[in-house]
Amino acid sequence: MMILHQSLPLSLYIHIPWCVQKCPYCDFNSHAIHGTLPEQQYINALLADLEQDLALVDNRTIETIFIGGGTPSLFSGRSIEYLLREVKNRIAVADDAEITLEANPGTVDKNNFIGYQAAGINRLSVGVQSFNDDHLQKLGRIHDYKDALEAVVAAQKAGFDNINVDLMFGLPDQTLNEAIRDIEIALNLGITHISHYQLTLEPNTRFFLAPPPLPKDDLIWEFQTHCQGLLASKAFHCYEISAFAKNASQCRHNVNYWQFGDYLGIGAGAHAKITDIRDYTVTRRWKQRHPRLYLETAHNASVVSGERTINRDEFPLEFLMNALRLETGFNINLFPARTGLNLSVLEPVLSDLITEGLLTRTAARIQCTDKGWLFLDEILQHFFPDTLK
Repeated sequence: MMILHQSLPLSLYIHIPWCVQKCPYCDFNSHAIHGTLPEQQYINALLADLEQDLALVDNRTIETIFIGGGTPSLFSGRSIEYLLREVKNRIAVADDAEITLEANPGTVDKNNFIGYQAAGINRLSVGVQSFNDDHLQKLGRIHDYKDALEAVVAAQKAGFDNINVDLMFGLPDQTLNEAIRDIEIALNLGITHISHYQLTLEPNTRFFLAPPPLPKDDLIWEFQTHCQGLLASKAFHCYEISAFAKNASQCRHNVNYWQFGDYLGIGAGAHAKITDIRDYTVTRRWKQRHPRLYLETAHNASVVSGERTINRDEFPLEFLMNALRLETGFNINLFPARTGLNLSVLEPVLSDLITEGLLTRTAARIQCTDKGWLFLDEILQHFFPDTLK
């Protein structure tokens, strides 16, 4: 049995792997539905999966839950309510827990949102990607501009006041005005969180095999700077590289990832990170990726597809590749608290990067400078295990 750091935050990620169809840019573990969706069977598998993981976390309390996919909004409000009730019957969940569900505008109506609200979901993440019908078609999305607007409005009418909208930029044949227009429409909806990230061509996707005509790098840079300026002018704070929040509406679940907190992962392909405080051993494990294999193994130990213990000399990179994504960086006390290492292990690289103007340090915090945030990958290369030896 692991002895765990009770002050280390613990989250729960729940993966629902099905979509109506697979988008050509998507490299997530998602699968087009063929036949009837095995809704109740999959929920039973999730609960069996969770029961096997409970020994990893002793009596710790879940502080955030994120139901992602795939398309979780394919599941009914009644199913989500049953799932969350049964999760709470198995492990303690904080009274003020942030509970997020990802929703596709093409798979929900107002009754869905009412059901999710009743189930205990208190944050929605709506995968809009664009409000331009031409771009949505090229991205393979099943919704259009009208569906996207109606989904957000329906969620608000159902009582949701903590809503994220996902938007992409650098889309095939996209213009600067079109990128700005997407942000303007989102802002007019009165939401509190926007995820704004660049379309990239990931391996094992249709776009990677047959690349569409993407804007040039200099134009993509214009998209990013103009859109970020517009968001800032409307009081949306860029607290993470691609995340913008208004009125302190940061995604608590993702912040826990970025601050090297712990999390369980249940569902097909879900990942977990758990810390043993006795020797600050960090173990990452992941479940069977394919839904069929997951359903077949969820009730026994073979649901775990793989497991890896992170070497201590990897901790600096593991920690920094997350913490430096945050605009505020990290409190200097967080590094030893989450890794068991003294901050001195980062020297002299840390001092060199400060001298180069890529990082800045105060008595309490270390963070990227504006310049450093643009070159985060280059910064992280300095903290690979062989570099720090």
